[in-house]
Amino acid sequence: MAPPHVSTEAAIIKTGIPYSFLRNNWYLENEIGSIQAAIEGAPWVTSAGTGKVGWALQQDYADAVAAVLVGNGHENTVYELSGPLLTQEELVSALGFVLGKEIPVQHVSDEKYGEIVKGLGLPDFVIPIVVGIQESIRNGTLEVENSDFEKVLGRPVTPIIESLTKIVQAISQTK
Repeated sequence: MAPPHVSTEAAIIKTGIPYSFLRNNWYLENEIGSIQAAIEGAPWVTSAGTGKVGWALQQDYADAVAAVLVGNGHENTVYELSGPLLTQEELVSALGFVLGKEIPVQHVSDEKYGEIVKGLGLPDFVIPIVVGIQESIRNGTLEVENSDFEKVLGRPVTPIIESLTKIVQAISQTK
């Protein structure tokens, strides 16, 4: 999804220095705006279709980085860090469970998605980026299934219900 990451990895490998690449799938915290909107009664809006994402908490990613930095046996490794793969519908269903209410999912075109986020006040230069993320999800870019989180952490990634509960609690504490 990020060509600069690919070229950076290639350049590092070419140097011959030891490396360990941690490829983070997608931070659940990236969805805080949509989660806040859903809490307030708005539908979940997406143009990602049935594309799947391996959402995980930033804390799980941070714990994985720390484990690699202080651990042994990580020289010249690549870890695909991904939570269990979920569609937008599945994520929203889990969020609905946490909130105790049904959250409608509104599937829209990329163009409509761009119009919606522009209406929310996103700067013009950001709109192609967020629309591109939806397109990448729809095209399967983040559909990376593996057990690298468990391998690195020595435990499973935080379950999605627990993760969403933490985010919802954090949101409610900021109000």
